[in-house]
Amino acid sequence: MDKEKEQELEWVEAQKLEINVDLISAAKQQLQFLATVDQNRWLYEGPLLLRSIYRYNACWLPLLAKYTESPIRENSLVPPLDCEWIWHCHRLNPVRYKSDCEQLYGKVLDNCDVVSSINGNFKRQTEDIWNRLYPEELYDLDLDEAISEDVSEKLSALEECTKYDLVSAVKRQSPFYYQVSRPHVNNDIFLEEAVARYKGFLYLIKKNGERSIKRFCVPTYDIDLIWHTHQLHPLSYCKDLEKAIGKVLEHDDTDSDRKKGKKLDNGFSGTTAQWEETFGRRYWKAGAMYRGSTPAPVTIVPFASDSSGKELALDSEYQNVIQFPEVEAIEVMLEIIGVKNLPDGHKGKLSVVFSKTQPDSLFHSERRLAVLSESGQKQVDLFQCELTGELCFRLTNEDKDLGFASLSLREFLFPVAKLSVEKWLELAPPSNRNTDSKAVFLRVAVSFTPPIRRPSLLHMVQSGSSLRGSCFPMLQKARLAKSSTLIIDDTRAEVISLQMSAKRQVIGVKESGETLKLAEFNGTFWSLLNSKWSLEYTNGRGEDGPLFQLLGSHVVKVFSGRRLDYEPKHCRGQRSDRDFMTAVEFSKQHPYGTAVGLLDLKLCCFEAKENWLVFPGIVSAFILDAISKKEGFGCRTKDEIINSETLEGNGLMEDSNQIKLRTTTEEAETKLEASNTETVIMGSGYGGGFGNMVEAGEYAGCGGGSCSGECGNTVMAAESAGCGGGCGGGCGNMVKAAESAGCGGGCGGGCGGGCGGGGCGGGCGNMVKAAESAGCGGGCGGGCGGGCGGGGCGGGCGNMVKAAESAGCGGSCGGGCGVGCGGSCGGGCATAETEATGD
Repeated sequence: MDKEKEQELEWVEAQKLEINVDLISAAKQQLQFLATVDQNRWLYEGPLLLRSIYRYNACWLPLLAKYTESPIRENSLVPPLDCEWIWHCHRLNPVRYKSDCEQLYGKVLDNCDVVSSINGNFKRQTEDIWNRLYPEELYDLDLDEAISEDVSEKLSALEECTKYDLVSAVKRQSPFYYQVSRPHVNNDIFLEEAVARYKGFLYLIKKNGERSIKRFCVPTYDIDLIWHTHQLHPLSYCKDLEKAIGKVLEHDDTDSDRKKGKKLDNGFSGTTAQWEETFGRRYWKAGAMYRGSTPAPVTIVPFASDSSGKELALDSEYQNVIQFPEVEAIEVMLEIIGVKNLPDGHKGKLSVVFSKTQPDSLFHSERRLAVLSESGQKQVDLFQCELTGELCFRLTNEDKDLGFASLSLREFLFPVAKLSVEKWLELAPPSNRNTDSKAVFLRVAVSFTPPIRRPSLLHMVQSGSSLRGSCFPMLQKARLAKSSTLIIDDTRAEVISLQMSAKRQVIGVKESGETLKLAEFNGTFWSLLNSKWSLEYTNGRGEDGPLFQLLGSHVVKVFSGRRLDYEPKHCRGQRSDRDFMTAVEFSKQHPYGTAVGLLDLKLCCFEAKENWLVFPGIVSAFILDAISKKEGFGCRTKDEIINSETLEGNGLMEDSNQIKLRTTTEEAETKLEASNTETVIMGSGYGGGFGNMVEAGEYAGCGGGSCSGECGNTVMAAESAGCGGGCGGGCGNMVKAAESAGCGGGCGGGCGGGCGGGGCGGGCGNMVKAAESAGCGGGCGGGCGGGCGGGGCGGGCGNMVKAAESAGCGGSCGGGCGVGCGGSCGGGCATAETEATGD
């Protein structure tokens, strides 16, 4: 039996593991519950958390124990939200929860007759029981009273109370929701595959036990979500795990040190290798990797609305002004696994160049990956693209083509979705090859996320002289020019032209010549769309508070800088935050705010995540852009936009699904953790297709550039190398690093630490090689960093730099950003980290 058949049989065997829980529906309920908890962040820390822990020990667990002893149970119990959250975190240490329950109550307290507080139909009955048992403790936590009362002594005086550190448990579990809160995670197909992968994960642990192999297995986030879901059903979890692997599997969430060589790091590396050897399929998966750390909130005070908004629909005359088709996009993770029937004489530097038959604004260029079986190094490309055309592959040996193949994107997503595929593709021979020779086959592994709507991206370009000034109270009297601003979408199609009249009105001119009054200044605020929306100055609330608010059917506050999902994870010096404004919606569902749009004042771009924001958002962006011109910014011309690649990669959103690069030591050692990974990955901002490709060996971490088309086209790293391309056409085109080299390109702010590969301008930093901890690079705008700096900007600066034996050479572009980071522009800087468990 060949190896592939054996691996398939192992997978089939893994799927036979019995789990007596509907994990898909339970996972969806868990996601809904975690979202509710996140809307009540007082549960994460402080006196309200301590009060909740007291209520959990003093009230909920005793009530649950008494209820389970009753032979007649008319209705299910519904725990208060605070108690359910503490119970949730306690159960996620299943061994400790089991021992605590048995010690305190003589049995494991299960959830079989408990309904979650988020959908409990029997809350009134439970509240009546609670009030009879605990007349001095309200069923729903009184927040004002809880803040004023110190329960530490009452908690320590409880006779029946777990000694488990629940405060620390809550702290470890609080960030988990951010990692699994993306839209595709709630998709049935994604969850079905996650359940299958969870069974594979348990199967590996079972095999290790049978062989007396001690290995700390670390899950990716899709697996971890299902693992959490299983643990929330204590009795089923205990029975299922004892039957499957002979013991109750511990869920160790106490170790968070991901440094190279540490327990978590070694565990993920070993899990990846064992998984791929056992099952012959990839462990890393699109949409299942680390999103980066949880962004800083824009407020710690939840938004309280006395109304649901104006809830006014736009008049039909405005609904039709801007037409945007619904365009779906997917995230793709690609790896080239092997090749067979390779003709004699073609061993050597094999690689695969891939592209799309129908390029789109997210993915439009050729990329290159090495073949794992030939190079011995794992390379993965993570990118976003629209659901059009096919992925095309061209196998090459240096400059000689050996064959071609293609893979349809829709084939696996429609009509029956399949989010992972690994198969041999027969290559069509080049026209000059002997067709009598054996067909060459290429093994390709691809995973996808379910399609989601992609944000709308609009560009403001000059069609006349620049407009300066504004009509906001805090600004001087505006100098209103008669120029107009053309709004174009990311396909370069004209949407509408906007003009500021002498009467302080925003006039929209459609292609047909029809004019519409879209906004006017009323002395203290702007009235938009016949008073459907208003844009007003908030009188300033310091650097962290909102500058403006957009009020209408939604409440939107505009903050300076990149916030929440747009928050740059690394290389903060790459672009100044003063270049950006973030639109944050506040609602009952999002009391702490959710990012819905980003205005790039320097590139004159506006991104809207929601359809309802497109029209009021672009009108507001036009007005706010007028303010920015007093700071010296100005829209580019349409020719400048069309002749550049910025339409295809503005990096306006650093996507939650991308893999991030993190620095780990003073020596710029970077490592990849896909929930802790051993070898590779890459990525970049939302636009431009994620920062193209990374190869890494021995914990390498590499980030491609995030915007302006071809930045960071290829990055290779070995022995803890950290590398990245920058932004601007062709910058950081090739970077190689070995032996802890740290190399990165930058644009408008270079990557410090290690070296900055080319900055901006044609040909800067075209080739950088580094070995033995060398750090080298060309820079723009002066060279910073020890040793030597490449030349400035413009053709041919720093075209070739070599360094060895710990040489230190570096240039940077206008200010440094952290070690080992891929350069970026427009908010998507640095991108290559994977993280396993969210615990």
